[in-house]
Amino acid sequence: MIFWELFLTFLKIGAVSFGGGYGMISLIREEVISHGWLTEESFLNMVAVAESTPGPLAVNMATFVGSTQGGFVGSLVATVGVVLPSFAVILVISILLKNILKYRAVEATLSGIRPAVIGLILGTSVTLFLSSFFSVSVFGDSVAVDIPALIIFALLCLISPLYQRISKRKLSPIVLIILSAILGMIFYSVA
Repeated sequence: MIFWELFLTFLKIGAVSFGGGYGMISLIREEVISHGWLTEESFLNMVAVAESTPGPLAVNMATFVGSTQGGFVGSLVATVGVVLPSFAVILVISILLKNILKYRAVEATLSGIRPAVIGLILGTSVTLFLSSFFSVSVFGDSVAVDIPALIIFALLCLISPLYQRISKRKLSPIVLIILSAILGMIFYSVA
C-alpha cells in the first residue's frame, strides 16, 4: 500500500539524516527518484518550492511528495514519518540533556557527525548546481547548458551585492525569490 510505503520511506529518511533539511536533500532525492515518485526535473522544482515556502525544508518536501502520491493522507503519513524520529530523539535528549552532554563519547560522536553533515550539504549543493545549470544528474550524463538559468543566477549574484552596497542592507531572500520567479517567467517564456 502506498501510504505504508510513504510512511516507511520518510521514517527511514528522518531516522538516518543528520544536519537538517539540507542534509536530507540527497537522501530524499535518492529515495523519491528510485521509487519513481518524482522525476529529476520535478524533484528540482520541488526543492525550489520547498525552499521558498515557510516551514522546515524536509517537512515541506515530505508533504509535497506524499501529496503527489496519496493526496491529503499521503502528505500526512509522509510528514509524520519524516518528523517522528527527530521528535523522539529531541524528546529523549530534552529529558536527559543535562546528563548526556557531559560524556566525552557523546561529544566525540557529535564532533564526528559534523564533517559528514557538511559533506552531505556540499554534495547536495554540487548535485543541485549540476542538475539546475547543466542537466547532469549522474556521472556520465550528457551536458546541456541551461543558458537562462545561468543568466538568472549571474544577475542575482550581481544584484544582491549591488543592492547591499547602495542601501547598506542585505537584500531580503523573499525579494530574491520573487525576482528569480519574475526573471524565470521572462527568460523561459522567451527561450
